[in-house]
Amino acid sequence: MEEVYSIPLSRLCEEFGLEKVYTPDNFEEIMITTPEISRPGLALAGFYEIFDAARIQVIGYAEHRYMETLSPEVRRQNITNYMEMSPVAVVYSTGAPIFEEMLEAAARVGVPILRSQEKTSPLMATMIASLNNHLGPRITRHGVLVEVYGEGLLLLGDSGVGKSETAIELVKRGHRLIADDAVEIKRVSSKTLVGTAPDIIRHYVELRGIGIVDVRRLFGMGAVKMTERIDLIINLETWIQGKMYDRLGLDEETTNILGLEIPSITIPVKPGRNLAIILEIAAMNNRQKKMGYNTAEEFNKKLMGQMGLD
Repeated sequence: MEEVYSIPLSRLCEEFGLEKVYTPDNFEEIMITTPEISRPGLALAGFYEIFDAARIQVIGYAEHRYMETLSPEVRRQNITNYMEMSPVAVVYSTGAPIFEEMLEAAARVGVPILRSQEKTSPLMATMIASLNNHLGPRITRHGVLVEVYGEGLLLLGDSGVGKSETAIELVKRGHRLIADDAVEIKRVSSKTLVGTAPDIIRHYVELRGIGIVDVRRLFGMGAVKMTERIDLIINLETWIQGKMYDRLGLDEETTNILGLEIPSITIPVKPGRNLAIILEIAAMNNRQKKMGYNTAEEFNKKLMGQMGLD
């Protein structure tokens, strides 16, 4: 069963500067477990068949205007019915005034009432992005994550293959280290994986024969980064004599991590190969592909043309 992650509601209040209009006694214990957010227009009108109480409810200008059109008796009844569904929290956007009936009902059932001066759409967008980051599924992989020319490269391979040494060489060449040895990977959207380092080993690299190296102190703050999107996976393996390695780049390989297919390549390692330069080329080539130009396909078209097979 997939592990469920959570974040305290109080932490979100601090992050977004939400005004605490009403908070129950157990406010510090309230946890948010889903990145999804609802606007409760239908619920306030009496439709509850698909109501999800675990979602933060954002009441915007439209919901407020709707409640203003109701008679005091109907408004009180609708609000009472809505609050009895026990939503995890209600957030008013655009600094809208809060009906007294809402505060009374919230106090009865213990539902936090919060308020933001932000407009509804940008508030929901930023909250959903933040919740996806906090609550996204995650795993830890043995590897190294570096940023090279704006591309996040996740280096995988057996211990001793040279991942950490390559990372240090890339840092010396002006690129940035995100994580060494252990990479915490989160799926923050349906298309994006983001990697970071565990707190205890952040900015450190282990080099056999030397020991632990503090990259931030040796190379400066510009040599490290807290998080980075994973754009390409590099599988480093010891060169196997006789094995057929891809020489044109026509084969598009991917690696599945947390349900997402990430482009990947396998690079054989042997003495004399400058891995740092190879990874720089891999990063630039991957970036070029995302911009719509595939060198291998272009070369293949020219070759087929020369052979009269186009």
